[in-house]
Amino acid sequence: MGVLLDMQKEKTVTTENTNALSFEDDEKAVKELIVKFKAGDQAAFSEIVKRYRSQVAAIAYKLVSDFDEAADIAQDVFVKMAKNIHKYDESKKFYTWLYRISVNASIDFMRKNKRHRHEPLEHAYSASTKEQNAPDQEYNRERIQKYITTAADNLNEKQKSAFMLRDVKGSKISEVADIMDMPEATVRWYLHRARTKIKKELVRNCPHLLIMFGLK
Repeated sequence: MGVLLDMQKEKTVTTENTNALSFEDDEKAVKELIVKFKAGDQAAFSEIVKRYRSQVAAIAYKLVSDFDEAADIAQDVFVKMAKNIHKYDESKKFYTWLYRISVNASIDFMRKNKRHRHEPLEHAYSASTKEQNAPDQEYNRERIQKYITTAADNLNEKQKSAFMLRDVKGSKISEVADIMDMPEATVRWYLHRARTKIKKELVRNCPHLLIMFGLK
């Protein structure tokens, strides 16, 4: 598992190509690597980490909003993956199983570190980014994203996870349900509560910006 040490040295997170659907591109090849890893092939494990570490770190970053902490969480995710690989059902999609471990590891981190730093949610409420190129419009866009960040940080872990996975990453409800290991109806409830709370905070703090971006 020496490749994990390389991750710790890098301390960088690549946020490109992070959509959960990208995990499906090489599903067959990865499952072949998993079979080899279960048989004791450490090179296969290293290849799995190489294929997925940037996506896993990006998932963590979307939830904890800190690059260094996301890199640490990613390392923990692959340690957990290695320890629990025997529990993986090869008839299921690997990316969903790994994604769930990533979300749970991020939630565990948030529970243990209530005061960690936060950076803006880059893609939340994408409507606020459309055709907003003038300096004053860019300034207002950044302001509304800061309000969204603050509101999202005040959600509980499950509400924030549902919001980040669905509204920020654009995952389907069925995918979020698989990742969070709960019924779709429960995901929709957490998402509803998250959206309601965030909108309430935005209405209270920046109603004029909501009107400006057509979000009210």
